[in-house]
Amino acid sequence: MRGRYFMGKLNIRQSGNTVFLKVKVIPGSSRTAVAGILDGMLKVKIASPAEKGKANAALTELLAKKLSVKKTAIRIVSGLTGSVKEIAIEGISAGQIAKLTTK
Repeated sequence: MRGRYFMGKLNIRQSGNTVFLKVKVIPGSSRTAVAGILDGMLKVKIASPAEKGKANAALTELLAKKLSVKKTAIRIVSGLTGSVKEIAIEGISAGQIAKLTTK
């Protein structure tokens, strides 16, 4: 049986019209995709390498596409150079984050 299975619950926080979530990024993967939930964080595989901001740009692009928001609505609050990042997404509700864990 093929498909995506998401174990656990995604920890998100909302403040006004901004949603915050933690993301575990795995750069240099074979493809760019949401891979599940790990310890309350969204796990994302990124094909781009972790150099010169390429993986961060690919992450922003993926999230913008999956959530149907502009790339400028997404910013990395912390973890710019690490694999665990806190992401702020403006103009959406916490309920819309469910789009990240579905096809």
